[in-house]
Amino acid sequence: MSSRERPLDRTTDAPGAELLSLTGISKRFGKVLVADRLQLRVGDGEAVGIVGPNGAGKTTLFSMVSGDVAPDDGEIVFGGRTVTRLGAAARCRLGVGRTYQVPRPFENMTVFENVLVAAQYGAGVRGRAAADLALAVLDQTGLLPIANRHAGALTLLQRKRLELARALGGQPRLLLLDEVAGGLTDPEVEELAGIIAALRASGLTIVWIEHVVHVLVRSVDRLLCLAGGAFIADGSPEEVLRDDTVREVYLGGGPELTAVDTAGPGEVAP
Repeated sequence: MSSRERPLDRTTDAPGAELLSLTGISKRFGKVLVADRLQLRVGDGEAVGIVGPNGAGKTTLFSMVSGDVAPDDGEIVFGGRTVTRLGAAARCRLGVGRTYQVPRPFENMTVFENVLVAAQYGAGVRGRAAADLALAVLDQTGLLPIANRHAGALTLLQRKRLELARALGGQPRLLLLDEVAGGLTDPEVEELAGIIAALRASGLTIVWIEHVVHVLVRSVDRLLCLAGGAFIADGSPEEVLRDDTVREVYLGGGPELTAVDTAGPGEVAP
């Protein structure tokens, strides 16, 4: 089984059809409103980027999509099915994959075993099919040469690759990337971006939160800016980065975002 094949119970929508929709999603932690009636539509095969200042609610948004956190109000539909009250494990089996800002491998297991577990419990495959899927994903993410290394001995870049591989092991239809470039050097960021570009070219739907803006804007079809629990801009990367409100809330009105779409490696947003 290849890394893009799916169990028979995972139907695939027509290309370009709406894969994910959020309607009126709200969330409070105590008195803090972190999501304020959010509306979001993501098409099948689309690559969407999300930027915003720290504390804007970006990771909470991902947690509500992945099922790690339940919204207080609103509806989440994935692949035509309402999943608002489903937990993370159920959504993973339906095809929602996610990475975390801080990689969470099983450190006492090998790289291969980490991805094998994802294939077995995320994609729902067993035996030789699970092993073949794990090996295909390791090849896809450049980890095959270190498949037998324990995860606890990996470098940061290798851990980031493994985090991505674990998400792919579940055979997602939707991949949520949460600041995967954080903490990496410029060459390492470019390596990881190359893997993500290949995933995008394969037709995988991607939603990517990132502070390394110059990489994000050349990797997505559409860019949104989240601030104060609400989307304040939605459009092409060029349009959003030139928006006066985005520049004001994201960088205090500075000029950095206006040129970041053409910047080279090393241009990192705060």
